[in-house]
Amino acid sequence: MGKYVVVGGSQGIGHSIVANLISQGHQVINLSRNPSDVPGVENFQFDALESNEGIYNTIQGSLDGLVYCPGSINLKPFGRLTSVDFEKDFQINVLGAVKAIQGFLPALKSSPTSSIVLFSTVAVQTGMGFHASIASAKGAIEGLTRSLAAELSSAKIRVNAIAPSLTQTPLANALLNSDEKIEAAGKRHPLGRVGQPTDMANMALFLLNPENAWITGQILKVDGGMGDLRA
Repeated sequence: MGKYVVVGGSQGIGHSIVANLISQGHQVINLSRNPSDVPGVENFQFDALESNEGIYNTIQGSLDGLVYCPGSINLKPFGRLTSVDFEKDFQINVLGAVKAIQGFLPALKSSPTSSIVLFSTVAVQTGMGFHASIASAKGAIEGLTRSLAAELSSAKIRVNAIAPSLTQTPLANALLNSDEKIEAAGKRHPLGRVGQPTDMANMALFLLNPENAWITGQILKVDGGMGDLRA
């Protein structure tokens, strides 16, 4: 069985990833502001806006995978976005991921084949109004994914990203806090529904699985067809 770190594994997509990995018998470490309630997971305090330097020396041994889940949904007209909005979204989505990858890179290199999974958004490749700040940050994640996939390939570390559309998580609660909103959002997707955390978790587990070790540098859309189809 493998050993995996999930950053942001206490709720939403991260919680589903943790639960699935635990159910398969893996050792799972959750790093988040709040502990995960999944039995068997190891919890450590982590804030994407902080340095968290001490955590990397606390977790010993090699790692087979790292998943970085923290994100933000900051939807405003461009004229109302401040530099602070852009900076905070970049810190949470990009710099937090960079620090986690750098901190755990020696442990990932110690595994014969390891996998890093990041999260983008459908709004990067599909222009959407009011998404300027988050799409900018997640666009940087896509660039980071491809660059690291090339650089770390010699160490047999795979780096991929998942690009979801709107998913029913606590982060998206303001957009999906009624049956009417859920139904309306679902109708905008060719498959007729919004995403569920398990949809993203299933793809993350696929990318973490060493049996799928010939996939790297990819941005994989899990978006109900939102990014490419007009049904």
